[in-house]
Amino acid sequence: MAAQRDIHHFINGKATPGTSGRFGDVFDPNTGEVQARVALASAAEMGKAIETARAAQLAWAAVNPQRRARVLFKYKALVEENMDELARLLSSEHGKVVADAKGDIQRGLEVIEFACGIPHAIKGEYTEGAGPGIDVYSMRQPLGVVAAITPFNFPAMIPMWMFGVAIACGNAVILKPSEKDPSVPVRLAELMVEAGLPEGILNVVHGDKEAVDAILDHPDIKAVSFVGSSDIAHYVYSRGTANHKRVQAMGGAKNHGIIMPDADMDQVVNDLLGSAYGSAGERCMALPVAVPVGEKTANELVERLIPEIEKLVPGASTDPDAIYGPVVSQAHKEKVEAWIQKGVDEGAELKIDGRGFTLQGHENGFFIGPSLFDHVTPDMSSYKEEIFGPVLQIVRAHDLEEAARLASEHQYGNGVAIFTRNGLAAREFASKVNVGMVGVNVPIPVPVAYHTFGGWKRSAFGDVNQHGMEGVRFFTKIKTVTQRWPSGDISDQSFVIPTMQ
Repeated sequence: MAAQRDIHHFINGKATPGTSGRFGDVFDPNTGEVQARVALASAAEMGKAIETARAAQLAWAAVNPQRRARVLFKYKALVEENMDELARLLSSEHGKVVADAKGDIQRGLEVIEFACGIPHAIKGEYTEGAGPGIDVYSMRQPLGVVAAITPFNFPAMIPMWMFGVAIACGNAVILKPSEKDPSVPVRLAELMVEAGLPEGILNVVHGDKEAVDAILDHPDIKAVSFVGSSDIAHYVYSRGTANHKRVQAMGGAKNHGIIMPDADMDQVVNDLLGSAYGSAGERCMALPVAVPVGEKTANELVERLIPEIEKLVPGASTDPDAIYGPVVSQAHKEKVEAWIQKGVDEGAELKIDGRGFTLQGHENGFFIGPSLFDHVTPDMSSYKEEIFGPVLQIVRAHDLEEAARLASEHQYGNGVAIFTRNGLAAREFASKVNVGMVGVNVPIPVPVAYHTFGGWKRSAFGDVNQHGMEGVRFFTKIKTVTQRWPSGDISDQSFVIPTMQ
């Protein structure tokens, strides 16, 4: 086994060893072995990082938006140059296969691309002659120091979603990534400094609840962007807003895929395989619930899914032929397997059982085979809660109204998809379903970077979504100026416009 390495904080442009004396283990999900330990910050350490960010922020805010954009242009090029290294590093700690890791990074880069357009996006409004001799204009100004608290499942994409827009707007950022896979966020920050970002503007501070609470309580943190489970999202939102912070807190999901009788079943089966089992189901925009409309549709779907799912064999994250890799930790593996057992106990029909899967040569890895449930009902807790693993549940519906009601009445409202050839049915569904993001023949409806990401109900707390123009609004405050200039003689001749005489 290779020598264990330490993962430090990244503060004021350099690696900064922790001083709390507390560390967390970072595992290799493929083998189950500890490969590194990460420093866990105390409240005092977090406070010092925030002081560093505050000291650097004013000068960065004074840099004009065009020059801030140039740093992001260079940053995008550097991340692309280091894509292979970043993907391997991400895969080694998270467990997702390298192809998925590259997708993780690329979707983050798309928000960096959007942020490169900040000179246009941050422009205010202007009205000439709002009154006699009166003009009114507005400007968007940075908040100051903001925080990003990000989850394990997208250790590159979600940090870039947050810090890309925040930095472009002139803020300094404290990034508190998941302690399960912390190396890629540090490397992303190193590349940002290499791209020309001043030291202290992007700081990575590792930690657990103590670090999170320090962020939520510190008076110099003006806004907090969070992605994680719904219970913790609600906690972050409640504590952050109680301390007068602006907070966007994205939570869990239980996304439904409605399959109409006229759907292209070849497309449906292929899309479900990728959206339910890709990245071992560890995505808040996965599609873990299929809702076929009508018994004929349901029977055909199950009949066609089973042989295809049985071909999905998990593999090591470094295996280019693997469909998906291990889950992130032993604890998470046990949690997913407990939900599978819960589904069985509740009376759902387990068609394919992924428990007990082992990979030769990686017997201690955190692997789970794909599972498939049929005849799941809305009263089952395994349906109500987020499993976050390679498990697909089928809930049969008699008609579109019943299918739409399932998605609309579920406690989560992150994403939903409908598969159909009927444009009118799709249009009506998209308009009326009580869910924040809708796909029409698109199984994972994550909006492109210049639109915005965010769910409803227990999938999101706060009024402003992530990235796109919503991100710009979240990370800025608006100032409006009403001005009038006096008429008459100007005694100081230096202000008189010269004539040609």
